[in-house]
Amino acid sequence: MKYEAVIGLEIHAQLATKSKIFSGAPTAYGAEPNTQACAVDLGFPGVLPVLNKDAVTMAVRFGLGIRAAVNKRCVFARKNYFYPDLPKGYQISQFDLPIVGEGYIDILLDDDKTKRIGITRAHLEEDAGKSLHEDFQGSTGIDLNRAGTPLLEIVSEPDLSSAKEAVAYLKNIHELVRYLEICDGNMAEGSFRCDANVSVRLVGETELGTRTETKNVNSFRFVEKAINYEIERQIDVIEAGGTITQETRLYDADTNTTRPMRSKEEAHDYRYFPDPDLLPVVITDDLIESIRITLPELPDEKRKRFMETFGLNAYDASVLSSSRPLASYFEAVVKDCNEPKLATNWVMGELSGALNKDGVEIENSPVSAEQLAGMISRITDNTISGKIAKQVFIGMWNGEGSADEIIEKQGLKQVTDTGAIEKIIDDIIAKNPSQVEAYRGGKDKLFGFFVGQVMKETQGKANPKQVNDLLKDKLK
Repeated sequence: MKYEAVIGLEIHAQLATKSKIFSGAPTAYGAEPNTQACAVDLGFPGVLPVLNKDAVTMAVRFGLGIRAAVNKRCVFARKNYFYPDLPKGYQISQFDLPIVGEGYIDILLDDDKTKRIGITRAHLEEDAGKSLHEDFQGSTGIDLNRAGTPLLEIVSEPDLSSAKEAVAYLKNIHELVRYLEICDGNMAEGSFRCDANVSVRLVGETELGTRTETKNVNSFRFVEKAINYEIERQIDVIEAGGTITQETRLYDADTNTTRPMRSKEEAHDYRYFPDPDLLPVVITDDLIESIRITLPELPDEKRKRFMETFGLNAYDASVLSSSRPLASYFEAVVKDCNEPKLATNWVMGELSGALNKDGVEIENSPVSAEQLAGMISRITDNTISGKIAKQVFIGMWNGEGSADEIIEKQGLKQVTDTGAIEKIIDDIIAKNPSQVEAYRGGKDKLFGFFVGQVMKETQGKANPKQVNDLLKDKLK
């Protein structure tokens, strides 16, 4: 590789407050355009902003979640620029004194190693409205329902080296804000989105290349595609003898390309100055501690505990801790059946497959943790085989009752009578002399043929271990 990428993300997480950051207008998604914007959001003369305490609390929760310094004094500033959907002509944000200082989050790489990604800051600000271009034939509609919705902008260090790492980091932040219950993480609704800052340089160089910013990408897949495209585009420009222009770009998912939007502004272009209508925010040690004690077990802590307590590998622990509801479900299954490995396989396998297929969230799973644990217990006590368990699981998913009820109704108990299995094996050996001779002559793969015949004869109910042991003995 001649070039390397240097990537930083600016993530905008819409905070899950019931009202806006500086007004009492509601923040519910999906209302008719311009029905949730009050005089403050519309920038009417004479109105004054009032800070939403819940937004401050949520920002502090995030700061503690990334082991960052929470600044005990932070200031709101006016960031001046014009957009049709920004009624005041400025955005209330934070500049010199953000609420959250330096922190970090660890990501898991493909080789199961972790990489620490620095977080420069996280600051509070208000969202702008939304420009609507569809259905307006040559015009643009403005919906100000989103104007004033509280955002936490999370700015990473340029520590990411590939699109894959950027997505891993984005997923970990997405996971964390949902664990902390400060953002619903709904990317389709725009409540979690990011800007990707990308530059390239020759391998071995220390000076950063000129960066571009790709704005408002709102899916993990599109973030990866946009970054990969931008890396390739920049390399092509440099290789052709051109120079990279510092600019803001937009990603087009239909063509899988980025295109220029505007030249990239610097801080001085925004003419930041402290907002005269808002006092500095003072955060006490008591407030920080009162928030700290309400924090849940964080995702990385849960992953580590799953690995140490249940013997899971890094990947499985990462998947099972990816959301609080999923982690709680898994732990409830293990508690009832005491079989961490089987619980892992079933939760990540059959259960997750069924949830995805039917578009059901884990909280609404038709198969409860208690039911799944009951079925796993029937596997471990040899009542049913793993193969039959899949049939039982389908029955539970379809509401046919518990594992015990389905096993009883459908007559699915495993055959463990050694004498009965031996008789079946003897009959199969007698009916297949040529296969027996070939197996004894060295064609070991024929062993699977005999296993299959026994399982077919018993309708899959024979204990697989017993079948294997008895066959090995009789085919000597």
